[in-house]
Amino acid sequence: MCTQLADRERPPEEWFPHDEAKDRPESSSFPSGPPPAAVAFTAATADVWPAAGVVCAVPAATVAVERVQSGAHSPSDVAADAVIDPAAAALVRRAPRLVLRWKVFGRTA
Repeated sequence: MCTQLADRERPPEEWFPHDEAKDRPESSSFPSGPPPAAVAFTAATADVWPAAGVVCAVPAATVAVERVQSGAHSPSDVAADAVIDPAAAALVRRAPRLVLRWKVFGRTA
């Protein structure tokens, strides 16, 4: 569904001087798949265990760089995911508390 909301083309093959860009998926470039999963995992881990979150940030950044280097995504795709995913993770972490406040106490945040 998100792919239909943001039907963004992948970067042109001419931008990449290697054959890897020819094996890219034909689907939309944004949202990407692996970088958001890595960033979301890192954000969730960092909230509970900050030291592990720092360690998880290294492979998450590596995945993001690889997706740009391979021509699968533009840097702005990966950067947008890096902003959206931690924000979504924070919302998911806080949603139960916000719902309980609203239901039990009759007020919002």
